[in-house]
Amino acid sequence: MNPTYNFENKVALVTGAASGMGLATAQAFAEAGAAVVLADVDDGAVRAAAEELASYGHRAIGVTCDVTDESQTAAMVERAVTTFGRLDMAFNNAGVQVPPMDAADEPAENFDFVNAVNLRGVWAGMKHELRQMREQGSGVIVNCSSLGGLLGMPQRAAYHASKHGVIGLTKSAAVEYAPKGIRINAVCPGVIDTPMAADMVENQAEAMAEIMKEQSIGRLGRADEIAAAVLWLCSPGASLVVGVALPVDGGFTAH
Repeated sequence: MNPTYNFENKVALVTGAASGMGLATAQAFAEAGAAVVLADVDDGAVRAAAEELASYGHRAIGVTCDVTDESQTAAMVERAVTTFGRLDMAFNNAGVQVPPMDAADEPAENFDFVNAVNLRGVWAGMKHELRQMREQGSGVIVNCSSLGGLLGMPQRAAYHASKHGVIGLTKSAAVEYAPKGIRINAVCPGVIDTPMAADMVENQAEAMAEIMKEQSIGRLGRADEIAAAVLWLCSPGASLVVGVALPVDGGFTAH
């Protein structure tokens, strides 16, 4: 059983919220009483997700946002504040993978794409969230890194570079903004049962089998388990937690 939180009168923003870990986290914020802004590049899916939450009596809106476009990211944060009056919590979760490839053969297009979403997208989101939180003098941001931000694996140099970068962003911004009443941390999910993992199971079966050998708990993680970690980091229970990269990976990085 997960702890329960009271986020009444709080406003949360989640990117990559149309599915997987983002959707699970948006649902968890809503169930804890927060007003939630769900953002995703998939217009139809994110609006449907927000409408479903609203149908259960939650305050929720869906916003279309491509996090690689800073102007869209700025507009996303502005929409959150215009609609709900403030921004208390943000989960910068939007992310992509590229096919595994020998580092000597990887095209620049792959590197640019994965870093545009996973790293620059987090940077832009955090930048504009911080502007609002700085004005308020309070707020919590959780950035989504990965076990790939904590270690290296063959044929994943570009993806892991993006996720290592997220941790660097997180730590530097965390020490800058903690004195201003704003906490920033990162979660590092292991292999989670999401559409992205389903694609790996289908198209990268051998690589997935090797990865699962190192996941000590012996199963895929669940999206709601990542949501639980994000909500804890946003809660008063984590009031002294600043600049961490928290593995939520079933023991993978403990090896």
